[in-house]
Amino acid sequence: MQVHAKKALVFVCGGAAAILIAGAMSLTLSHVANATPAYAQQTGKACAFCHQNPAGGGALKSAGAKFKANGHKL
Repeated sequence: MQVHAKKALVFVCGGAAAILIAGAMSLTLSHVANATPAYAQQTGKACAFCHQNPAGGGALKSAGAKFKANGHKL
């Protein structure tokens, strides 16, 4: 029974270490978005056309995702 407990402890600690490493990597490898108000001027659309936040920035709506996928062209 002790052998199974040791294996379980190693498994849990290994999983926790993997999650910690993945979290640290996501923080160090992330970058700031490059969106600018120039897109609003270019397209004539308000920021809220593409973004969930009416002021712009942050998560995209489906229209914003399509705009991005299309090389930032309508």
